Amino acid sequence: MHLHPMHPAAWVLDQLRDVGWHVHDLLCFTRASTLVLASRNGTPPVVLKAGFGSNHVLAELDAATRKAAYGFYWYAEMTEAERALTREDFRHEIAVTRAARGAENVVPLIEEGSTDRFDWYAMPHCRGGNFRPYLATNPNRDDVTVGLSILADVAEGLSTLHERGIVHRDVYQENILIHDGHGLITDLGAARRTDTPRGPTARGPEAHWPPEYATSYDRATPAADAFSLGVLTYRYLCADIPRHGPSRLHIAPAGLRPVITAALDPTPADRPAMSELRDALRQAATHAATPAQRSN
Repeated sequence: MHLHPMHPAAWVLDQLRDVGWHVHDLLCFTRASTLVLASRNGTPPVVLKAGFGSNHVLAELDAATRKAAYGFYWYAEMTEAERALTREDFRHEIAVTRAARGAENVVPLIEEGSTDRFDWYAMPHCRGGNFRPYLATNPNRDDVTVGLSILADVAEGLSTLHERGIVHRDVYQENILIHDGHGLITDLGAARRTDTPRGPTARGPEAHWPPEYATSYDRATPAADAFSLGVLTYRYLCADIPRHGPSRLHIAPAGLRPVITAALDPTPADRPAMSELRDALRQAATHAATPAQRSN
């Protein structure tokens, strides 16, 4: 593909072509990174994430090009100092993603590299999209098996990350990808290692973030991921966001209500381990299956 030469991502795509990549499509362009569908040496396309973005988004781009831009407003470009910090953050993301390699239900890093001004890494192309469409379905539907199975897969991936000393810190629908019916957690850009504080002390609020982010985001524990997955499970089953209005948990499967309630506890120490969430979600998915599904 060829972007309008004034598009801020055009330079990034040119750099990737210079190191041998054939760019099929621009998937996303943000302040800090660029995601493209690319291939080389005749191999199937992969998703390549480049650690270079821009706030300088051009309003006059045509509709076909504009779809991959983060916004349509004028901003100041990042300073060199800001870009250096952004590159450091992206290198941290690559290192943590590398440390997660081989973890089941975590989107793997399959290749990495650098140019003079940015770094990049490649991951498989998950053609099933992300979990967002599942939040738009009818909460009173009879079959919740597929969604619960995907969430159980994600809990499996998060449990493995926790065993490796990694806290994701940003579990929500766009960071769950679907491939061949299975859920995979992705985007470790916000992750931290449990032995090292990282990031600001305070963040928030966001609907999927736990209350401790307001005072100790830099020291968030695996319990933070349990809270966020609890929020996502509640949203999937109840078509609502917890903490806003009366609870709708009564429409969730009875066996899941206690573990969701515990995951949403404001005190991190009182939340279940991710392995408990995984087992409860897997069991609920099995019980929700139709007789025909159970016999397969």
